Amino acid sequence: MASLFRRSVFQTTRTLLRPSTVPSTPLAALRPLYPSFRQLSSEVRTTIDSVLSTAPVVLFMKGTPETPQCGFSKASVQILGLQGVDPDKFAAYNVLEDEEVRQGIKEYSNWPTIPQLYINKEFVGGCDILVSMHQNGELADLLEKEGVLAPAPEAETK
Repeated sequence: MASLFRRSVFQTTRTLLRPSTVPSTPLAALRPLYPSFRQLSSEVRTTIDSVLSTAPVVLFMKGTPETPQCGFSKASVQILGLQGVDPDKFAAYNVLEDEEVRQGIKEYSNWPTIPQLYINKEFVGGCDILVSMHQNGELADLLEKEGVLAPAPEAETK
């Protein structure tokens, strides 16, 4: 009976363990098994770090807050608006404009999806996490604790 796979895991592992093909680093050993595995370049890491330094609340999203390009990004912006995040303390980064950052942010946070929310340079989560935190009140508590909410409007005097 013919094998369903041309190369079995056993054959791949055996090939990797031969003395002539033993990789010099553990990361190099994973590359044949996981072709999409890559290290985050220092240039992309620097770009992400500088974006995170622009504001206390940063959302890496598809599109812009005014014109989101996916439903999850739109929902994330809406949640932040409902929570009352101060626009002066908010920045959004359109990952569709930079493919390296689009892939790099996933490696930076070890989170596979976009959008991604950071508060004071700490990764909070994606849209599903934001929705959950919004529903159970954790997001409101976090935003208040971090001091990123817009000031309450002054009561009008008559």
